[in-house]
Amino acid sequence: MLYANEQRVLDAANELVGRIGANPNHTVAAAAMDTEGRIFTGTNVYHFTGGRCAELVVLGAAATAGAGPLTTMVAVGSDDRGVLPPCGRCRQTLLDLHPDCFVVVPTSDGADCRPIHELLPFTYRYPGAAAERFVRFNSAYFEPIRSGLKTATTRYRDPVETGPALFIFEDNDGYRRLYGVIDEVEEVRFDALTPEHAELEGASSLEALLKGLRRHYAHIADTALVTVARFHLQGPSS
Repeated sequence: MLYANEQRVLDAANELVGRIGANPNHTVAAAAMDTEGRIFTGTNVYHFTGGRCAELVVLGAAATAGAGPLTTMVAVGSDDRGVLPPCGRCRQTLLDLHPDCFVVVPTSDGADCRPIHELLPFTYRYPGAAAERFVRFNSAYFEPIRSGLKTATTRYRDPVETGPALFIFEDNDGYRRLYGVIDEVEEVRFDALTPEHAELEGASSLEALLKGLRRHYAHIADTALVTVARFHLQGPSS
């Protein structure tokens, strides 16, 4: 299932690939959204000397426009091929330059979004990329985080690193944003979460926290390792 913003990105890629038509030099359209909700598009450039994938063209267009980190990327093929998964080069580039980006991929029942690190596990990470980091939140958490009620987030298969990060909150027409710092990251078993973790999350009880996590991560096992990231805010919201 795609959220509204992810669907907007897919719609933009579909619109562009429709305009391309039958063109042997441009057979894939890509689109991406940044943390301000802006959408950037581009096509591949085929050439026998070695062209550029549509995703890489979009990365250049976004950088030229002064975009921040990209939250979502998708590529669509011409001739009704639908959503295309990125090639290995694009996966590595996205992981290095936009490590928190989600990529729309084809599934048996349509399309879904996957974090880029899941598309390229156990990979080399280029240390010189100096990528800007962000953390996604449901829009319901905007006020609890801004007010200081919620000072931690629990994640499953969604790595979070210590240091400055932009917190983005998914709205239907873009993102609200807060500037924060991830202070501490710990890994614990799901069944070892404590009432203290629930308090940091702003949950009413440990049971409420576990129920909410199971609702979000439907297939999480009691023995699964989850990441608990503690954070504080700094700077203005937008």
